[in-house]
Amino acid sequence: MDFVIFTDTSANLPTPLVKEYGIRVIPLSYLIEGEAFECLDTESFDCAAYYDSMKAGTDITTSQINPQKYIDYMAPVLKEGKDILFVGMGSAISGSFASSLIARDQLTEEYPDRKIRTVDSMGASLGEGLLVLEAHECAEKGMSLDETADYIESLCPKVAQIFTVDDLNHLRRGGRLSNAVAILGTLLNIKPLLKGNEHGKIVSYGKVRSRKSVLSHLAEKYDKFVVNSENHIVGISHANCPEDAQRLAEMISANHPPKQILIVEHEPVTGSYLGPGALALYFFGSDDVRLK
Repeated sequence: MDFVIFTDTSANLPTPLVKEYGIRVIPLSYLIEGEAFECLDTESFDCAAYYDSMKAGTDITTSQINPQKYIDYMAPVLKEGKDILFVGMGSAISGSFASSLIARDQLTEEYPDRKIRTVDSMGASLGEGLLVLEAHECAEKGMSLDETADYIESLCPKVAQIFTVDDLNHLRRGGRLSNAVAILGTLLNIKPLLKGNEHGKIVSYGKVRSRKSVLSHLAEKYDKFVVNSENHIVGISHANCPEDAQRLAEMISANHPPKQILIVEHEPVTGSYLGPGALALYFFGSDDVRLK
């Protein structure tokens, strides 16, 4: 491999997998009652305790990655004579990606013989993480940095990200919900259906009356819009609802079983905007899957 793959902790990839593949991860920060934390080791993240504390009203805020942190992580790799592919959290969700562009430009000036490609994943959690895994597969096949980056960029609009939350107020307070009218769902005790749209923004597109209906809807959307399921990994993330995640995995395996299903506990930074009970499904669809 003539380049090193970087991502951030929003990608929500299991630590053992990251280590096995040699993926470098730059951490976002979150603050609990003013005390700063990072989650670079998914194995030590206590999902139940974290989301229970949110449910109890613990004050949790987040901090994006600044340009200097990107520089600190990437500069040693460039010094070693290697190029970099960075796949980051969607720019419509966080300002962290904009910081990566500032760092890229500065590092390019300092290391003119090296190349850095940055890819805006248009998503978060495994909507980002699945792209990182695809990049690793490209590198394993011997594809160049530019070939890999161009391919991953072409995949970004094809990643369907559909999910539900128990309380829309977490998204509202964090400014992550683009169509605020959806907040009425919470007031009516309706389960909202949300997705990443064609611009990478989080929008509400429907609602159902029960958690069981949510699972059925997610599975139906998968059956209808998944493309080449046998060639791809499907992702499921959950905020302390493992039983629902497992049930959803069983449902999507019934008709169009994927190459693999990766189930993860939703990492704490983007999870702070979704809140306890969030359940999300990520899969590869057609070019216009985010419009459906």
